[in-house]
Amino acid sequence: QYSPESVAGADGELDPTEVTFPGCSCRRRSCAAPECPCLSRGHSYSSLGLLLAEQQQQPFSRPVFECNSLCCCGEGCQNRLVQRGLRLRLQVFRTPRKGWGVRALQPVPAGSFVCEYAGEVLGFAEAQRRVQAQSPQEPNYIIAVREHLHDGRVMETFVDPTRIGNVGRFLNHSCEPNLFMVPVRVDSMVPKLALFAAADIAAGEELTYDYSGRFRNFPGASREHTAPEEENSLRKPCYCGSRTCASFLPWDSSLFATP
Repeated sequence: QYSPESVAGADGELDPTEVTFPGCSCRRRSCAAPECPCLSRGHSYSSLGLLLAEQQQQPFSRPVFECNSLCCCGEGCQNRLVQRGLRLRLQVFRTPRKGWGVRALQPVPAGSFVCEYAGEVLGFAEAQRRVQAQSPQEPNYIIAVREHLHDGRVMETFVDPTRIGNVGRFLNHSCEPNLFMVPVRVDSMVPKLALFAAADIAAGEELTYDYSGRFRNFPGASREHTAPEEENSLRKPCYCGSRTCASFLPWDSSLFATP
């Protein structure tokens, strides 16, 4: 079932459409920092293009909060981007070795919002149950996003587009991707998993991101732990063809762990 944005999962633990953030009282046509409380919480889109360069010097990034349905600013506010949804012409196509993939049918400038990775938002228990119920031959679309807060807490988001999702489910992994993922919050603390262009992308070029989120991590802490040999039987081979290919797709053993 196609859905342009994430929906509450069957476990009913999280509802991404619930509005829990207060709205800003900005009366201007477009909000601006530092007057707008939404923009004051984190990065603005005017500086988003600098995020990749910033990561080379800093081991963290600030969050992104869009204006929401309770805000007084208009629909044309510059701080409303991901919530507007897909605006680019994309095509799902068959790749030689990786199954389905997605490519752009038009040039995509660096820093542009491409699409959301949408699906059912699940709690950990349901995400783990679904992963463990799959056979090694079945495709696994469940993504686990972990945000490490400055105070040591970790916020987890699990999205499964297997049954309900959008074009994002067909994006392939690459060890040298041209997209990067940013958790963007609009109405609540449940983020939209937004994919942005990491470089200028030509028309016809396949769109890819690193399933591990490594593109957004500090280089010193970004290397994936080597999986034990017995876990390699569960891992899927990587066919990205990049110079730095890790041979296997990123691995999250926590969803396979037994209590």
